[in-house]
Amino acid sequence: MSPPPPIRFGVIGCADIARKVSRAISLSPHATLYAVGSRSLSKAQTFAKSNNFPDDAKVYGSYEELLDDPNVDAVYVPLPTSLHLRWAVIAAKKGKHVLLEKPVALSAVEFDEIVVACESSGVQLMDGTMWMHHPRTSFMKEFLSDANRFGQLKSIHTVFTFCADPDFLENDIRVKPDLDALGALGDEGWYCLRAILWAANYELPKTVLASREPILNKAGVILSCGASLYWEDGKVATFYCSFLSNLTMDITAVGTKGTLHVHDFIIPYEEKKASFYAASESSFDDLVTKWGSEPSKHIIENDLPQEVLMVSEFSRLVAEIKFKNSKPEKKWPAISRKTQLVLDAVKASIDKGFEPIQIQE
Repeated sequence: MSPPPPIRFGVIGCADIARKVSRAISLSPHATLYAVGSRSLSKAQTFAKSNNFPDDAKVYGSYEELLDDPNVDAVYVPLPTSLHLRWAVIAAKKGKHVLLEKPVALSAVEFDEIVVACESSGVQLMDGTMWMHHPRTSFMKEFLSDANRFGQLKSIHTVFTFCADPDFLENDIRVKPDLDALGALGDEGWYCLRAILWAANYELPKTVLASREPILNKAGVILSCGASLYWEDGKVATFYCSFLSNLTMDITAVGTKGTLHVHDFIIPYEEKKASFYAASESSFDDLVTKWGSEPSKHIIENDLPQEVLMVSEFSRLVAEIKFKNSKPEKKWPAISRKTQLVLDAVKASIDKGFEPIQIQE
C-alpha cells in the first residue's frame, strides 16, 4: 500500500520563525511547501525565493487568497499573537488544518474560540512547541515516570532567557502591546510553563503567584518575569523568563528518588543530537567532600530536527483525517489550553499586584 501524498502547506505571513518552519516543511517526507501569503505580494515572492519554495509554489498578496485556495490542506500561522484568533478561526472555517505558533492566543478565552472553530470544521489544531516532538523528550519522560529511579515529583524549576539587542527591545513585535502584548511571558514563559506541566503530567496547579518586580518596557509589555506554582499535593514549581539575561534553557525536575537536568530543552545545542542528565539516589562520600556518584549523561541522536518531526506528526494527523476519515487528535489542543490557562494566571497575578490566582479549568 503506497503512502498518502504529502500534506500541502500554506504559510500565512513571513515572520522570522516562518523561515525555520518552512525549512522543516521542505525536509519532512510527509509535507510540501505549497503556498505562501503575505499582505505584500513582493514580500511573499521574496520569502518564497529565499526559503527554497518549489518553483510552482503559489504566492499570494493576501492571507485571504491563500485560504481560498482549495488545494491548501493545512496552514502554518506565525503571525503576531493578537492576530491568531482572527486568522486561525477563518482558516478553520475554510477547512484548513491549523499549525499555530505559540503563545496560541492572548487568553484562554480567545483560544477556546479557535478550538470551537477547529472542532466545528473537523480540522486538526496543534501549537508550534517544537521540543515536544524531539525523541529526547520521550526518553526524559520515561525517566520521570520511573518509580524506582525518579520516584514522586516534588519540584520543577524552568528558565528561558536570552539577551536581546537594543533593536529588538525597541522594534520587535514581541515588545509591542498591539502585536504581542504578553511579551517575554508569552514568547519565553510559554516554554517554561509547558515544561512544568509536561513534568507534572499536565496536572494543573491550584495556585499561581507571580514574582514581584517584573521588568516592563515603557509601553507596559513584560521584558522579564517569573512565578511560583503550587499543587494541592505539595508540588511546587518556579520559572523565570527574560529578554534581558544570557541565553539559558533549563529544566530541573526533582523527585523523591531522582533528579532530571536538561540545559538546552527548547533548542538543542546540536541539531541532530541532544542530551540530558539523570541522577538517582544521589549521596555524598563518607567525608562529605564530593558526591558518591555523578548524574549519568544520556545522549539521543535524531536523523531529523525536532521541527521536522513536529511537521511530520502534524501532517500524519492531517493525513489520517483527510484520507481515512479519522477524527482530529484532541490531545494537542488540550495541552495548549492548559499552558495558556497557567500563562493567563501569571499575567493576572502581575496585573493584580502579585495576588495569588486560583486556576479554574
